[in-house]
Amino acid sequence: MTEAAAHLPDDADAVRAALIEWYQADHREYPWRQTDDAYEILVSEVMSQQTQLDRVVDAWEAFLDEWPTAGKLAAADRADVVGFWTDHSLGYNNRAKYLHEAAGQVVAEYDGTFPETPTELQELMGVGPYTANAVASFAFNNGDAVVDTNVKRVLYRTLDVPDEDDTFAAVASELMADDESRVWNNAIMELGGVACGKQPRCDESGCPWRAWCHAYEVGDFTAPDVPTQPDFEGSRRQMRGRVISTLREFDALSLDELGPRVRVDYAPDGEYGREWLRGLLSDLEDDGLVETEADSEETLARLRT
Repeated sequence: MTEAAAHLPDDADAVRAALIEWYQADHREYPWRQTDDAYEILVSEVMSQQTQLDRVVDAWEAFLDEWPTAGKLAAADRADVVGFWTDHSLGYNNRAKYLHEAAGQVVAEYDGTFPETPTELQELMGVGPYTANAVASFAFNNGDAVVDTNVKRVLYRTLDVPDEDDTFAAVASELMADDESRVWNNAIMELGGVACGKQPRCDESGCPWRAWCHAYEVGDFTAPDVPTQPDFEGSRRQMRGRVISTLREFDALSLDELGPRVRVDYAPDGEYGREWLRGLLSDLEDDGLVETEADSEETLARLRT
């Protein structure tokens, strides 16, 4: 018996059936769960990275109103795409840049048709293993078992799986119903998000796995450490977004013209001064979003087009 199989209950088929039945009976109705369009799903996955799902809905719908297809997005001005990202406080503007470039790849390299396997999808700019697998699952029912923080928490508590990435992946793969990656991955992530969060709601949510759950049996709901999202207000993410928003309004600005528009307490030689601002601009240059030009008198910053 493999290590993964050793963690599965004898009636694994009943475990699988219970989860799918629970999910299909009632789940959160996010709009991207109503589509199998790969482009729409990719946009939702990129937006959802470290952003609460309820905040994503309006941004996702507005984005698709503006750029309804990969072709439309590929043809858009990148500054407009990054500006949208900033205006909707989605953070990490390089994700907008990568999404724009991925759309260009789909058009130029795949004749406008998305690849369908996790391996092929990883060839798209900014698409890592998790996102590729999610798109393959939800668009094409052709993915592997998703293993995110919620899934790890569920497996750790329910099946007493040790906190080891390889073991989590192996158990998730063994447990996933064959040829049902779309419904299965949605269902197990929903379980982690609704019933088995940091504060479990086993009975209130009608958790379908209570009969098999080790944590429910012993009353110990500890789980692997979960990284927390840093505060957005005052963060470097927020400040980078303000730089982008400001430079959209001007052809170019010097550091001392830009700084007060980013932080009201900007002071050229202070804690939030020129050196601090140069750091933000350096990050954005690395992401390919801005460019700077220095002469003997001052440094100018502008959006890269």
